[in-house]
Amino acid sequence: MTHPLIPKITEIATPIAQTLGLEVVEVAFLTNESPPILRLEVRNPEEDTSLNDCEQMSRTLEAELDVAEVIPDAYVLEVSSPGVSEELTRDREYVSFKGFPVLVSTDPPYKGKEKWQGTLNRRDETTVYINQKGRLIKIPRDVILRVELDTPS
Repeated sequence: MTHPLIPKITEIATPIAQTLGLEVVEVAFLTNESPPILRLEVRNPEEDTSLNDCEQMSRTLEAELDVAEVIPDAYVLEVSSPGVSEELTRDREYVSFKGFPVLVSTDPPYKGKEKWQGTLNRRDETTVYINQKGRLIKIPRDVILRVELDTPS
């Protein structure tokens, strides 16, 4: 269950993040800790999220939350990046994860299948290429919902 303060905190955090060139990925308020922990994950959509990005977000958000008096009692603010996402979205991720196992989801189904597993080969403007047992599969990008690393559960 989401804490009732999350929408208000998100409403305050989102424009701050945008001003800093960041995106708010997740907000969690862990009230089972003493003092409670407000955990915010941000990412820089243009480059890897830096420690400086997190620090700027933390300082600015902390000041705004204090002024707005959203959280009445003491709390700890933690701002971090979400780390490596399992979903591949940027060109450099397709380069970095070449040769890794991936799961490609399509809609509508491509050649009768909604899920494709294979080893990532590459991506260009129109197609994602995966290798299945030595065979190159070409999946049009316009039918792809998502490409994610296929990590064992």
